[in-house]
Amino acid sequence: MRKRILFICGSMNQTTQMHQISKHLLDCEHSFSPFYCHGFDEMLRRLGLIEFTIAGNRTVARCRAYLQHHGLVIDYRGTLQPYDLVVTCTDVYLQRNIRNHKIVLVQEGIIEPESFMFNLVKHLGFLPRWMADTAMTGLSDAYRAFCVASEGYRDFFIQRGARPEKIVVTGMPNFDNFRQYCTNDFPCNHYVLACTSNRRELFRFEDRETFIAKAVQLAGERQLIFKLHPNENIKRATREIKRQAPDALVFTTGSAEEMIANCDALLTRFSSTTFVGVALSKETYADLDTKTLTRLMPLQNNSAAWHIAQVCRRVLEEQ
Repeated sequence: MRKRILFICGSMNQTTQMHQISKHLLDCEHSFSPFYCHGFDEMLRRLGLIEFTIAGNRTVARCRAYLQHHGLVIDYRGTLQPYDLVVTCTDVYLQRNIRNHKIVLVQEGIIEPESFMFNLVKHLGFLPRWMADTAMTGLSDAYRAFCVASEGYRDFFIQRGARPEKIVVTGMPNFDNFRQYCTNDFPCNHYVLACTSNRRELFRFEDRETFIAKAVQLAGERQLIFKLHPNENIKRATREIKRQAPDALVFTTGSAEEMIANCDALLTRFSSTTFVGVALSKETYADLDTKTLTRLMPLQNNSAAWHIAQVCRRVLEEQ
């Protein structure tokens, strides 16, 4: 019988990664689920109180629309058990109904630095890992294999406590060929691009006024463009930008990677888009220094999805 695999998706980045991996496992039966949760977290979702997460209704709706558009089999919440393998985009929250399955974890992007909340969650085992956001990625030890972006990230996760024998350096789909974004239809060129974050929606401090002021200063006489994070408060963010930078262009949709490919300079905070700027030799300003970003840079092998699929095959054969 064909092996059955459940791919648990999330943001559009995570969802497209899962789709790419599945294309290299065509001899298996695939099902896809938007991200989901249980218990009290599910109650919060139904009340619309966790819209800032990948389990929020807006993100789930975008994911579902993508899956439907591509004609993929949707098994929301993984109800069509059993599965031979679960491939998931995060382990900071592990759904109850997959914990006894073989799991392959795939790194989704840049990982948050250690923080007060990270240390609190790590030392108080009863606190849920998601409270520390992506900083706790890889620390569940619930997976058979963890596919990561680079050797630098392998060392990074080991230092944080992940088991070395479970980590496989594969690269990340969507991050394994940054040069592809240089061919695009984005109409602007030679501008300063500011990619915002959703830190405030995650109840973290961000001085947006200072961020906008820095973008204005970097731009000088050049065109200034803002690309808003899809999970932030769009109306509030746009209002703030127009107050300080009335001539700036504000985009709420579109490919941030293609916008970076066409810009002269990139300003962001702690975002995966930083890798694109560094890889394409853009003038890049971010929370991490260039040396660290270069060490963590995802492999540019243009084959990350294939490599992850081979890891999935190996795990499928394990007892």
